[in-house]
Amino acid sequence: MSDNKGYGFIECEGKDYFVHYSCIRNEGKTLSNGAQVSFRIIDGRKGPLAEEVELLN
Repeated sequence: MSDNKGYGFIECEGKDYFVHYSCIRNEGKTLSNGAQVSFRIIDGRKGPLAEEVELLN
């Protein structure tokens, strides 16, 4: 996830899902490479995207 751009991608089972920082529920609204998360997949205008993203730790 790029802090500068405010978006990134979550990889799950070989697929990439777009995620915007506003969909991250944790304080700080940022994710690190390799972080374990839970999320819900929805159909966006340009394809599937992740929302309700929560860091698991």
